[in-house]
Amino acid sequence: MSCRSPRTRCLTWTAALTVCFVALLAFVLASGAVPFDRRIDDALHSLALAHPGWTRLNLDLTNWVWAPATMRLLTVAAAAVLLRLRERRQALWVLAACGVGWALEVGVKAAVGRSRPYWPHPLDTVTDGSLPSGHAMAATIACVTLAWLLRLHGVRGAWWTSVVGLGTVSVLGVGFTRLYVGVHWLSDVLAGWLLGTAVVTASAAALTPWRRSRTA
Repeated sequence: MSCRSPRTRCLTWTAALTVCFVALLAFVLASGAVPFDRRIDDALHSLALAHPGWTRLNLDLTNWVWAPATMRLLTVAAAAVLLRLRERRQALWVLAACGVGWALEVGVKAAVGRSRPYWPHPLDTVTDGSLPSGHAMAATIACVTLAWLLRLHGVRGAWWTSVVGLGTVSVLGVGFTRLYVGVHWLSDVLAGWLLGTAVVTASAAALTPWRRSRTA
């Protein structure tokens, strides 16, 4: 059994995820893409043009159900519940992860300045930078923090399996929809997943949400 503290494990995960993100970013900056970036986008864009009904569903999912605003509202709602339970440390953690993630996404996009895929017949229009995917990052931060919170509050068994399953579907699903509607490269989505998870583990190491702060 590992004797490492939760904080040490979080720092280890943060370091590993950050190294993976930096390696991916360096590869993209050096070569312009990762293997299969263009091939996957071309295949999915052709599929999207051929199936407008399925494309409409993906647009609704990516622009509403899994939109960054939706994910951040879930985080704020969770923080409100935690404050009502007087779990101030945990509320601060989820809000910090959400806020830092948002700021980091905007900053990295501006610094990298990667162009989005170009299509003669676009299915959706986005004008800011491409890397990292803000949708993938926001969904990752929200789903990982919310699942972790439920674990800290004793959720186990079938409920825990359902929560993890729903979170996994959301994180993977939002990544797929961003590729399907043609507004991101695969490497953008991978970068969002990596950076989003690193933000969660780094903020957890800083704020130690497993230490209960409830007061009478």
